[in-house]
Amino acid sequence: MPERSAGLLMFRRRHGTAEVLLVHMGGPFWAKKDDGAWSMPKGLHEASEDALAAARREFEEETGCVPKGPFIALGTFRQPSGKQLSAWAMEGEFDLSTFKSNMFTMEWPPKSGRMAAFPEADRAGWFDQEQALVKVTKGQRSILKALFERLELPRQA
Repeated sequence: MPERSAGLLMFRRRHGTAEVLLVHMGGPFWAKKDDGAWSMPKGLHEASEDALAAARREFEEETGCVPKGPFIALGTFRQPSGKQLSAWAMEGEFDLSTFKSNMFTMEWPPKSGRMAAFPEADRAGWFDQEQALVKVTKGQRSILKALFERLELPRQA
C-alpha cells in the first residue's frame, strides 16, 4: 500500500491571474536548492485519518496559519516516489512575516551521531502561475495545473 499524504494549496487572485503560496522545504538537503525545491504545505497521514483534516493540520504546522475554507478538492495525485497526495485548494491571504514552521530532528552530518533540528519549511512565498511551475517540485506541477484549470486561468508552459 503506498504512503498517503495530504496538502492544502492557498491561492489569491491578482491582476487577472492567481498566485499560490508555496513553502521551501527545510533541512540540509534542500538548503542550497531553489527551483524544484518548493512545495504546497503537506504531510503524511494514516489511511484511517481523514485526508482533509490531515491537510489542514499540516498547513498549520508548516505555516503557523490556521486554514479556513471553503476547500476545493483538486484530486489525488501519484508522486514520483509512489506516494498518493490528496490535494485541496483554498482562497486566502497570508502575511509572509507571520510564517512559522514546526521543527524536525535528524542525524547531521550523516554518520556523525549528532542530532540537529531543522524547520520542516524554512520560508514561504507567493508565486504567480509561471514562477510556481518552476519553483514547485516536479511531482506537484500537476496539482498546480489542476488549480489553474479550475480557476480557468490561461495555460502556461
